[in-house]
Amino acid sequence: MTKYTDQGKQDTRSGYGAGMTELGRTNPNVVSLCADLVGSLKIDTFIEENPERFFQVGIAEANMMGIAAGLTIGGKIPFASTFANFATGRVYDQIRQSIAYSGKNVKICASHAGLTLGEDGATHQILEDIGLMKMLPGMTVINPCDFNQTKAATIAIAEHHGPVYLRFGRPKVANFTPVDQKFEIGKALMLNEGTDVTILATGHLVWQSLLAAETLESQGISAEVINIHTIKPLDDKAILDSVKKTGCVVTAEEHNYLGGLGESVARVLASHHPTPQEFVATQDTFGESGTPEQLMEKYGLNNKAIEKAVLKVLKRK
Repeated sequence: MTKYTDQGKQDTRSGYGAGMTELGRTNPNVVSLCADLVGSLKIDTFIEENPERFFQVGIAEANMMGIAAGLTIGGKIPFASTFANFATGRVYDQIRQSIAYSGKNVKICASHAGLTLGEDGATHQILEDIGLMKMLPGMTVINPCDFNQTKAATIAIAEHHGPVYLRFGRPKVANFTPVDQKFEIGKALMLNEGTDVTILATGHLVWQSLLAAETLESQGISAEVINIHTIKPLDDKAILDSVKKTGCVVTAEEHNYLGGLGESVARVLASHHPTPQEFVATQDTFGESGTPEQLMEKYGLNNKAIEKAVLKVLKRK
């Protein structure tokens, strides 16, 4: 098994901040908008170095999306950032009508997604955002797994023309991907080759999948782990090539099983290669207040839950 090492825990939102700093220095068309959450989004350095390219909109997220759409008309590349709950659910109409419908080149950058927002509780822990965004025609949806990949994704989406939803989180998690790894939108990454089961993971669940694969290997189970950092467009070929070899699949995500990665994978399998599948995701429920670790344990979103799902799906082959 290929060994990935935790290079030191870092928060993915800081990866976004690092990517924005680099874009501030290399792409003069990139501008930043924020809804009164500069510190939480880690964009302080971008603002310090490019004060004329930053717009503090305040707690007016719908207005922020409208301003961002307007800025694209003049050739700017706006990165509009706030918490995931406010970046999607609160402003869905503005995104649909002003950004997606007209294909505006807006990058919607959403921090504090999922259960790992932690103690702020269910009102802030959005678990429906991937579904909301992937249903919008023309919207690219990206959910990177660690600091390095979030930085690379932030830089990459500036070169992609069209609306993008970039999702990342609050807590410090394992940083394990290569610092110089090229980020290709829509191109899944093989992390560990296997023959018995395919694990398709996104976001914080990628590292948990690698931990699960290591434990499963000790039990004589060969797990193939693939990082699905782009939910839309989905890498159908990588998914199908893998499941045709292994014969079963587990999807793992910090999101509701309704509308997330798992459903997108199920669509591909139903259309091209029906395959036994198990879902590691929240089960049509809201979250609650607690530490990220407590919540991931309670709602079944960790390496132990992935191992359990693998053992279950293997019996269905």
